[in-house]
Amino acid sequence: MIKFNHNIIDNNHLQNILGEYDKNLNALIYYFQTNIIVTMKEVHVDTSDDKLVKKIEDIFVCLYSLSASKISIRERDVVYIASIIDNMTISEILDFYLNRHEIIKNFAGKPLFPKTLSQVEYLKALNKNNIILSYGPAGVGKTYIAVLDAVKRFKSGQYSKIILSRPIVEAGESLGYLPGEIKEKVDPYLTPLYDSLYELLGKRTVEDLIENGIIEIAPLAYMRGRTLENAYVILDEAQNTTRKQIKLFLTRLGFNAKMVITGDLTQVDLLNSKDSGLKFAIDRLSNIPGIKIMEFNNNDVVRNPLVQRIIERLSDD
Repeated sequence: MIKFNHNIIDNNHLQNILGEYDKNLNALIYYFQTNIIVTMKEVHVDTSDDKLVKKIEDIFVCLYSLSASKISIRERDVVYIASIIDNMTISEILDFYLNRHEIIKNFAGKPLFPKTLSQVEYLKALNKNNIILSYGPAGVGKTYIAVLDAVKRFKSGQYSKIILSRPIVEAGESLGYLPGEIKEKVDPYLTPLYDSLYELLGKRTVEDLIENGIIEIAPLAYMRGRTLENAYVILDEAQNTTRKQIKLFLTRLGFNAKMVITGDLTQVDLLNSKDSGLKFAIDRLSNIPGIKIMEFNNNDVVRNPLVQRIIERLSDD
């Protein structure tokens, strides 16, 4: 057991740092798989590893500085700081948190910010390019950030339409055999996109925009023959496209249009994962002006820290 002194003697800071019912502290304990006991003046770490103790001490310095800057600290912040503390200085981490720019406000008026450095880079890529291919594990914000950006640009008048698409048949389901009209068939597969839209615009507004064709649900199979202009287009789960499908989709690009293609190459549902159109496009479309390929990794996961461990254990060697 090694201990170090700290200055978080203010009860308000202590509660913010440790979290409600010690949720933040428990996330840190789980991340490092070692017991950590915090008193009013000291932090005790159940280890003999000096480097680990120094790492945890640096994390507490970061958390205290964030709390002193009136930033509400959540479990995901603790886990993210723990994941990057080896590769960044304390000042660099604080600079990220203290100088983040608001992306957009949600329907309730709450400002939404990027949660990771990769999300900041992703937003820069979305701003500078017409086509963005983003890939990485579940929970890094690939689709969520794209939806936030789409709604922001739609509300500013930059685009007059938002188009949401996703391959369905290749995931093992045939649209022709599912009940209902096209929208009813596709809706269950687009639930994450709908949830993000509801958060930003409210359910009633989203339903009105869909009814008026301003937000369009367009199954990938129905893209043939179209030219997409004045639109922000999101293709989700693109790892399940074939080579022909990804070519079909990308060549729909018209003027004043942005295409965001997202996917996870470890979750290909095709019979042969090597047939993935997303992988094909990533391999072939690098170094083309106007196209950005954005890779996320396990450290960018902003879900429960258990998700990181699941991804690590279940990833192919």
